[in-house]
Amino acid sequence: MPKIKTNKSASKRFKVSSKGKVSYVRSGKRHNLENMSPKRKRHASKPQELDAADTKHVLRLLGKR
Repeated sequence: MPKIKTNKSASKRFKVSSKGKVSYVRSGKRHNLENMSPKRKRHASKPQELDAADTKHVLRLLGKR
């Protein structure tokens, strides 16, 4: 059986921790930041953990499972 190719767009957007959790950075931090509250900007800059429902799909795109 051949290897699964890594989806390059997914590999740039998601990182997998050593325990198998998938993290990503939220969108909306490029421009028009003066319209956002400081709290929204602060929370958007922190990495988030992906839902368990989506983790299986993303791990397949990354070629992990």
